[in-house]
Amino acid sequence: MAAGQWRNWAGTAIANPLRWHRPNDPGQIAEAITSAERDGYTVRAVGSGHSFTPIAVAEQVAIDLSGWSGIIAAETRSGLVTVRSGTTLRALNAGLATLGLALENLGDIDAQTIAGAISTGTHGTGARLGGLATQIEALELVLADGSTVSCSATERPEVFNAARVGLGALGVISTVTLRCVPAFVLSAQEGPEPLEQVLDGFEQQADANDHFEFYWFPYGRKALVKRNNRVPAGTAPQPLSALRQYVEYEIMENRMFELLCRLGRAVPPLVRPLNQLSSSVLSPRSYSDHSHRVFVTSRTVRFVESEYAIPREALGEVLGELRRQVPRLADPVMFPVEVRVAAADDIWLSTANGRDSAYLAIHQYVGMPYRSYFDLFESIVGAVGGRPHWGKMHSLDDERLRERYPRFDDFRRVRAEVDPAGRFDNAYLRKVLGPRT
Repeated sequence: MAAGQWRNWAGTAIANPLRWHRPNDPGQIAEAITSAERDGYTVRAVGSGHSFTPIAVAEQVAIDLSGWSGIIAAETRSGLVTVRSGTTLRALNAGLATLGLALENLGDIDAQTIAGAISTGTHGTGARLGGLATQIEALELVLADGSTVSCSATERPEVFNAARVGLGALGVISTVTLRCVPAFVLSAQEGPEPLEQVLDGFEQQADANDHFEFYWFPYGRKALVKRNNRVPAGTAPQPLSALRQYVEYEIMENRMFELLCRLGRAVPPLVRPLNQLSSSVLSPRSYSDHSHRVFVTSRTVRFVESEYAIPREALGEVLGELRRQVPRLADPVMFPVEVRVAAADDIWLSTANGRDSAYLAIHQYVGMPYRSYFDLFESIVGAVGGRPHWGKMHSLDDERLRERYPRFDDFRRVRAEVDPAGRFDNAYLRKVLGPRT
């Protein structure tokens, strides 16, 4: 394919690769890589562009995996499902539903490809559950020399430990085998609650619910709380009516919020009262539906985002400091802060590696000043060893990241073994993984 510009969803990363490839099978993926090797070019696979960092920027050769999608094989009894790497989570969820299966946990965006989602450490919420990468049983990677390797907990386990959250630094993922569960229905309880009450009961609520999260509006006194729990097998879902779904999600949470954000961007002194209004007009709702329909939420309002994982026990300290300092910022904050939880895992570059984690995600509406806010956030979470989401905005380099990941140098070693010439490098990886030795 001819050269053409690529940009991510938020407009925070732009690339003008010299060449594009859109493979339809692993052989074509390999040919794209080996042809780049012959020309001395670097290669990056691009997905849906939902990372805010320039992790997917292809400086020379881009591989667009959107033509390599769909479920390849499924064992409904074991729950093992193999899927092509360019498959979006939306398409995967639909395909699994037809098989009577589901992913155990999901985030609230389903536009990402499965390869992009696992490579950046995408996660949902749940104190007893890990991120999307913890649901991987096996991977196939096309390496820098064009060879395809399989890895799992028993086959090339070190490559597996690195590649589950691999940043696209080891090769191009061709297939992913996931451990799925029988399809299930979630009961959703959502609504505003006094912030102090939410914070006082956070630990108990996080442990008592299958999936628990809340949104804090920086200038409001209430938080939007979401509790999602499994219902007994065979329970029929009771979703919101089509009209109420349209009014609450499309009108209130997207169109109306977009209007408030535009008003706040145009007249910054209005941000604080508009933020308070946003937190006060939320209405409680209770419904149940198939799991992926509860996990996923439509998001059409554009924003920039930074997210860090911190030790779960540090949440009160971190949020308390944010509450003290955010109101002092010269530039007001339009978006709420999202708080989620996840169980510890053993994946080398997972943000939850070795510790139960709380996640804080901060956002700002596109076009509004965010740098001082994001810098403040980084300084606060950095004091407790926060780890940035690989696909969301941060300023850390390899030296600071090494301090926060016990297996950081193990990842670098495996990377050097499978990609000694840096075929899959770009500026972002050179920054976060450091120079090759």
